[in-house]
Amino acid sequence: MAQPNLLLYSYFRSSCAYRVRIALNLKGTPYALVPVHLLKDGGVQHSERYKIVNPSRQVPTLADGDAIIGQSMAILEYIEEKFPHPPLLPKSLTERALVRQMCEIVNSGIQPLQNLSVMQFLERESKMVSPEDRQKWIHEWVSRGLQSLEELLQLYSGKYCFGDQITMADCLLVPQIFSSLRFKVDISPFKKCVEVNERCLKLTDFLKASPERQPDFEP
Repeated sequence: MAQPNLLLYSYFRSSCAYRVRIALNLKGTPYALVPVHLLKDGGVQHSERYKIVNPSRQVPTLADGDAIIGQSMAILEYIEEKFPHPPLLPKSLTERALVRQMCEIVNSGIQPLQNLSVMQFLERESKMVSPEDRQKWIHEWVSRGLQSLEELLQLYSGKYCFGDQITMADCLLVPQIFSSLRFKVDISPFKKCVEVNERCLKLTDFLKASPERQPDFEP
């Protein structure tokens, strides 16, 4: 069997890598997964070898031949353009912008504030940050972001985040709900988010991308 052309550098628990795994599965695009453990030995992402692949020392990174792309949203856009079927963005200009708005609520408004490196910095540099303070920080920013997303879903969702078509927004919602639950955030107020997440998780392409089904999974 021929080897896939795409290599995805991933960590099973990274919500950003999780997004890309979902999108690649939805596109039906074969890829090989290269695990990058974010905690082992101080973090493999900080190794000299990986810094050559991604100077930001983050996951995911997608390698497609000579094209090496970091940052999950850039990767999702690349996948969408290179493999246009099935589409993960609507046809109209306005609708595409709305889906991207949903994505950025998670990508810019939530995930960076719960990121491992941010949490490590707060705990290392500020001796005042207790485990309880850390949880309060995460709960505050995750809840704010999910509330913003919930309000958009109230306006535009159908079966999925945007109408009845699976879009990039669903690729971001599901990993964010996974992370929210991992951090013990109460997601019950965000009823549309919960409904869409549950619907997506009944689909094979989402299930195959889930952290517990990755080769580098650790309980």
